[in-house]
Amino acid sequence: MLQRLQKLGAGLTRWTIRWVPDAWIVAILLTLLVWILAVWLGGAAWGVGEQPLPVCGATKSCGAFDAWSGGIWRLLKLSAQFALALVAAQACATSRPLYGLMNRLASLPDASRPRQAIVLMALFSALTAYLNWAVNLVMCAAFVPIVAARNPRTDWRLLVATAYLGIGVVWHGGLSGSAPLVAATADSFLIKQGILAQPLSISETLLAPFNLIYLVIITAVATTTMALLHPEAADTKALPIEQAEALVSPPGPRPSPSTPAERLNMSRLMSMAVGCLVLAHLVTRFIREGSGGWDINGYNAAFVGLALVLHDSPQSFLRGCEQGAKNAWGIIVQFPLYAGIFGLMTLTPLASQLSDGLASFGSAQSYPAVVYALSAMVNYLVPSGGSQFVIEAPYILSAGASHGLEAGATVLAFAYGDMSTNLIQPFWAIPLLSVTGVSFGEIMGYCLLLFAAVTTVTLGAVWCMPLFL
Repeated sequence: MLQRLQKLGAGLTRWTIRWVPDAWIVAILLTLLVWILAVWLGGAAWGVGEQPLPVCGATKSCGAFDAWSGGIWRLLKLSAQFALALVAAQACATSRPLYGLMNRLASLPDASRPRQAIVLMALFSALTAYLNWAVNLVMCAAFVPIVAARNPRTDWRLLVATAYLGIGVVWHGGLSGSAPLVAATADSFLIKQGILAQPLSISETLLAPFNLIYLVIITAVATTTMALLHPEAADTKALPIEQAEALVSPPGPRPSPSTPAERLNMSRLMSMAVGCLVLAHLVTRFIREGSGGWDINGYNAAFVGLALVLHDSPQSFLRGCEQGAKNAWGIIVQFPLYAGIFGLMTLTPLASQLSDGLASFGSAQSYPAVVYALSAMVNYLVPSGGSQFVIEAPYILSAGASHGLEAGATVLAFAYGDMSTNLIQPFWAIPLLSVTGVSFGEIMGYCLLLFAAVTTVTLGAVWCMPLFL
């Protein structure tokens, strides 16, 4: 059974590599698709409209070119916020204290019982994904060879697949969930465009009892699934200890300063002072605003402050930030295209047309399941949760309101669907695969089984969602 799934997974991976282009090309193709839809469904002119944009509003007299031009620079602030989130998370994950913590954790399982190592890896992946999606990607890639070196009887392929668990099971319901954080931000595009009347507090999404209970249950289901999938000793493909240790990348030695400038560059006091100042700002926000203080800016303040405190010098902190900045270029470059798509949807009648279509489909009871399925499918082509929310938010939230559904339920249904197909999409696995040398096809069989288990449970959860939110 597992071998058949692995073959299916390998085939799906080959199909993805062959037919799904780079994320930048996908953004261009989506721009073309939405442009056509704005003309075909929205009734907009192909180019410049009959009236200038401020006059025509979201009417048929508005041209698609005007709408695209009006949207392309609207989300620069949001792109900067997401880019900083990635940079700060990378800086946290590469700190010396977290490396020491990973070393201690990897020694906890009984080396003669490989399922214990799988459980540890699953819980580690889930916890880091709950805290921060970028921390999850970086720390799991660093942690998996350490676990393999301490637990040499553990199946290497399953261990790598388990390390990928958090990004597909937990992250969008966690503290760094893009859609809930954007919805909670007072000056987000959702408020400015009238999609939401007021910010949606995380007490209605991320901290809602429904979401917290769901995350506990789905983590337990995912962890149990992966532990049960561990093969018998005769079929286990373990990584030799020396190969696993060769994949471990410990932090380099701390250099000794020899000049006044180097002493300042290596001063722990400098980083601690600024880090504590940033964290004090965050605490003050919580005191004044309660859970409303945890929006995308509060989230960034938390991880910038933690990164500064965790690193032993400003120089070390900046090296971590430099690594994160190298990975943030995609957000910076692609967001104007997604902002243009947002303009095509909201500055023509297209968003209202799509909203009316969704509103006529299903009921308040079934609508979260519809959003879940739609978001899962779109995510396969647009694996960035923030970019995808920019595309879907204008019509899924309006249609949800037409069904009488709370906005928090629609946002959570989107979040669960968006992350689910990460399990069968190789985009977010790139850091993990690069470190481990494993191909996505080798872990796809396990990921498909996990995806089936998680989807079954989550569909039941979103069907019941309107009863609790």
